[in-house]
Amino acid sequence: WWTAETIAVVTGGNRGIGFEITRQLAGHGLTVVLTSRDTEVGIEAVKVLQEAGLLVEFHQLDIVDPQSIKDFAEWIQETHGGLDILVNNAGINFNVGSENSVEHAEQVIRTNYYGTKNVINAMIPLMRPSSSGARIVNISSRLGRLNGKKNRIEDDTLREQLSNEELLSEELIDDTLNKFLEQTKDGSWITGGWPQTFTDYSISKLATNCYTRYLARKLCDKPEGEKICVNCFCPGWVKTALTGWNGNICVEDAADTGVWLALLPGQPTSGKFYAERREINF
Repeated sequence: WWTAETIAVVTGGNRGIGFEITRQLAGHGLTVVLTSRDTEVGIEAVKVLQEAGLLVEFHQLDIVDPQSIKDFAEWIQETHGGLDILVNNAGINFNVGSENSVEHAEQVIRTNYYGTKNVINAMIPLMRPSSSGARIVNISSRLGRLNGKKNRIEDDTLREQLSNEELLSEELIDDTLNKFLEQTKDGSWITGGWPQTFTDYSISKLATNCYTRYLARKLCDKPEGEKICVNCFCPGWVKTALTGWNGNICVEDAADTGVWLALLPGQPTSGKFYAERREINF
């Protein structure tokens, strides 16, 4: 359904999974806008892809900087008249191996959740109408699953509220994050029933997963021709800088499900969570 005129935007595309998603999307013949916080490394990454004959452009985007988001939104509108696909890849993690510090919890949540959400909100009005529907793909993690056997929130009531489509709201997600961040300040997070592996990263991805479901419901009433599908996926434990190169999955395989979701034919389902091209539970 796509052509060289189809515009995909990939955040944090200068390395790792973001770079590989950019490469694979461009390899399918789309025009891809690679964004990164650091202009110099972003331009270098784009050069590598352009030298391979791919249609890739660069624009600076720092997802935690409202002015940067505004500047990017204006540029994508003026240059391309909007976009068709948004892949939210930019994110951070400070813990590696068995570490589980919450020293950087505010920064992790500000970037991985609020930064992603702010980019989505800025891009939605610019997503171009089409019979196939625009696509939003959020890179997430099984570490943020609500009902996984391991690493889940222990508070049954909160878990049920976040699982309930009728109760799920931006306010509930914000309240959950605020409660966690307050507890990181006084140390009570350790006994607060939060996930015990990469806690701050896991909570940021749990919020992203919840927001994906919330947003899918919010967007489901858009008329035919203006549909926007939003899904998230877990790439697995990937051998990239984010994991301290400790992962066991190569970036080519890690990027595959994200590219598949971005390019699914017809109008894909929305508000789902995937891994290895299969739907999994939130």
